[in-house]
Amino acid sequence: MAHHKSAKKRIRRNDRRQDINRARTSRLRTFVRKTEAAIASGDKSAAQAAYREMEPELHSAVTKGVIHRNTVARSLSRLSARIKSL
Repeated sequence: MAHHKSAKKRIRRNDRRQDINRARTSRLRTFVRKTEAAIASGDKSAAQAAYREMEPELHSAVTKGVIHRNTVARSLSRLSARIKSL
């Protein structure tokens, strides 16, 4: 357990940030899941629309520091390739 005032404050702040980051990560997974479902359905226009909604969300997550930018680049590349192959 923390004994210093600053350490107690850091614990409180970490808890708040953890909740925020968990919500952002969950939001990202939802967008990715919608895109993958559209790809699985085989509807190219729906998949492209879902991809266009998902892309800025992933880029903003990079800005917020939730996930690494190379991870986003890799996942966007793979999903767009799957959409193109429909």
